[in-house]
Amino acid sequence: QVQLVESGGGSVQAGGSLRLSCVVSGDTVSSTNMGWFRQAPGKAREGLAAISTRSGNTYYADSVKGRFTASQDDAKNTVYLQMNRLTPEDTAMYYCAAASGIFWVAHPLSAKAFSYWGQGTQVTVSS
Repeated sequence: QVQLVESGGGSVQAGGSLRLSCVVSGDTVSSTNMGWFRQAPGKAREGLAAISTRSGNTYYADSVKGRFTASQDDAKNTVYLQMNRLTPEDTAMYYCAAASGIFWVAHPLSAKAFSYWGQGTQVTVSS
């Protein structure tokens, strides 16, 4: 059973930065396509970033492109989301997820492509 544990959330002022971490157990990040999502109250879950373990390619939502960077450390079995130039609109619960199946190939930021989810970490950005 794959387990994901996020950390690194917190409160920050607009313009600041945070780095989220997601430790994976029960599988290896080097063989699993990983993703980051967020969900604000009253809003749908939004795919932010994804990493292809096969190609090393990364995918980003337009809302975070140029500000957020996803990466992974195979030795630590951990994926990261570096978030810069944060705005109050980035306030949400952030989740990491592990994909399974081929649906992910065509839909790397779709929640439907991900089978395993962490418990989330809260990010609050004040103006």
